[in-house]
Amino acid sequence: MITLFHTLISRSLNIPSGQVERTIGLLKEGATIPFISRYRKEVTGGLDEVQISTIKDQYDKLTEITKRKETILSSIEEQGKLTPELKKRIEESWDSTEIEDIYLPYKPKRVTRAEIARKKGLEPLADIIMKQNERDLDVRIQAFLTDEVKDEKEALQGARDIIAEWVNENEEARNSVRNSFQHTAIITSKVIKGKEEEGAKYKDYFEFSEPLNRISSHRLLALRRGETEGVLRVSISPDTDNCVDRLKRRFVKGRNASSEQVAEAIDDSFKRLLKPAIETEFSHLSKEKADEEAIRVFAENLRQLLLAPPLGQKRVLGVDPGYRTGCKLVCLDEQGNLLHNEAIYPHPPQNEKGKAAAKVSQLVATYAIDAIAIGNGTASRETEQFIVNIQYNRKIQVFVVSENGASIYSASKTARDEFPEYDVTVRGAISIGRRLMDPLAELVKIDAKSIGVGQYQHDVDQPALKKSLDQTVESCVNLVGVNVNTASKHLLTYISGLGPALAQNIVDYRTEHGPFKTRKELMKVPRMGEKAFEQCAGFLRIQGGKNPLDNSAVHPESYPIVECMAQGLNCSVEELISNKELKKKLKLEKFTTETVGMPTLLDIMEELDKPGRDPRQTIQVFSFDSTVKTIEDLKTGLVLPGIVTNITNFGCFVDVGIKENGLVHISEMADRFINDPTEVVSIHQHVKVKVLNVDFARKRVQLSMKGL
Repeated sequence: MITLFHTLISRSLNIPSGQVERTIGLLKEGATIPFISRYRKEVTGGLDEVQISTIKDQYDKLTEITKRKETILSSIEEQGKLTPELKKRIEESWDSTEIEDIYLPYKPKRVTRAEIARKKGLEPLADIIMKQNERDLDVRIQAFLTDEVKDEKEALQGARDIIAEWVNENEEARNSVRNSFQHTAIITSKVIKGKEEEGAKYKDYFEFSEPLNRISSHRLLALRRGETEGVLRVSISPDTDNCVDRLKRRFVKGRNASSEQVAEAIDDSFKRLLKPAIETEFSHLSKEKADEEAIRVFAENLRQLLLAPPLGQKRVLGVDPGYRTGCKLVCLDEQGNLLHNEAIYPHPPQNEKGKAAAKVSQLVATYAIDAIAIGNGTASRETEQFIVNIQYNRKIQVFVVSENGASIYSASKTARDEFPEYDVTVRGAISIGRRLMDPLAELVKIDAKSIGVGQYQHDVDQPALKKSLDQTVESCVNLVGVNVNTASKHLLTYISGLGPALAQNIVDYRTEHGPFKTRKELMKVPRMGEKAFEQCAGFLRIQGGKNPLDNSAVHPESYPIVECMAQGLNCSVEELISNKELKKKLKLEKFTTETVGMPTLLDIMEELDKPGRDPRQTIQVFSFDSTVKTIEDLKTGLVLPGIVTNITNFGCFVDVGIKENGLVHISEMADRFINDPTEVVSIHQHVKVKVLNVDFARKRVQLSMKGL
């Protein structure tokens, strides 16, 4: 069975069977996707995280199908109807739909109309009618009239009910209807009477229809949400006449009385059984496809957000802006520890501008602040202007930071555990400051769905969404690596091979014994076995430790190779790392072994060039147009600087410094045709946009990036 799985996956993904087999072997041994893609390139033939993840998904899916087939075979066997041919068909099929179609005639049923007719002894009559050879049907019916079957009409109705069920359970019939749905189905929505006002936001879908195979994922999810909220009635219908004609061509033979009964049974079967069943099937399939697309967009946005450029270990003043309640200020040290907090009131109704400016200036001097992070929520623009105009005793960089999810974090158990003695406003300001220093380390504490970069995230399959987002977070954390002596429990949780329990044990050990001096010391952490160490060690960094390789992505299993390289050049590992000329003298092929090939050696050399390098870009200061603060300041034709805050299938949303984000439709993103907005933009990218249209009533702004 396992070998068959390898073959099926290999065929499906166009990856050689050996690579698939070895990858599945590693996964079964407990290796994680980030570990395999980074440190087992020789084994997998250099497969990346996406390919490894897809192999795992396919393997899991085939395992599920196997379990379902066992249940089906057992059910049919219990009924005494399992023939060798039927068993062979089920065992050889790997298509879920086909397997369920084969099983349908044997599936235990509720009491159906056909079942009632069978109990009345009408199945032989249905069989006679279905053969369509009977010349005198009226005479044959007489034999089936009993106390339970009063007259001919009742007999024919019962026979037609049985035929309708046969047609419904016929694989070819179902595939014929499926084919029609696939090519001709139209999805339609209508507003439910009396819901017009309540569902105004779905106005575009009050009278809507589009071919199902052309509808975009965001429109389909909007329709389904409108349906769930009881505003829209949604249906999927194929070309009905064509469907029924094809079924009749398949089952109706001749033009006698029996043929007429079969034709009538087909009309009933299609309307009552086949169409609803296949419509449900296509409804699920189209929703699944839309979910996959929405989850893909969300995961990509999240990846970009998590890998946003960090300011790094600098002293930061975090500001959570506000009017009446004031602006909350927090001073953080290089590690993000809270040094001081208080509130200022530079805005109405208090207007204590002078007093507030003096306080900010004093805090910057007292705590040697390097940068100021201002949340982008209420009063953000006014606060930014106020902060920028203050005189400081040193060069200060000012950044506006996304607040999305900060309020979720500040009220969470995580925040309460970190800062039990402070209220939510102080915690929110800390989160804003820390996001500037290291977005990844701070954002992992928040449920990814609350970060504000999704598209219909509450409408898609929640377990599938969670799996994808968790995988994205894990991938990003391991790509960057973490400082084991400063990382929070939440950040460590996502490191390959750890999880919540081991992450907590590392933090507890660190608290009790002080900072880790070597990676080897991790083995002293309770419950850290050899397998967990193998999986996590390469992603945990130790800055300023005894061994310089401990602050790199070189895995401890490869230290002997680097030591051998240094030995061959009569130098220390430190000298090898710092001297480019020495590295040029190395002949890498000398260091290959049965398990270590050129991919690993090239990775080691790249890491020795820049040990512990951060793959993220460098952060840039950004300023909004100072003349634009509210939607009322916008005019058609105005060109403004903006920041991309969210990307969807139909375009991207851009913050131009007002409360409402503007939409750049996909058709307005470039001077050429593009299929996917990510071809042109990324999250937090600084862009120039032109105002196309402002709908003040609905507070909607249309923007363009064409020609800019």
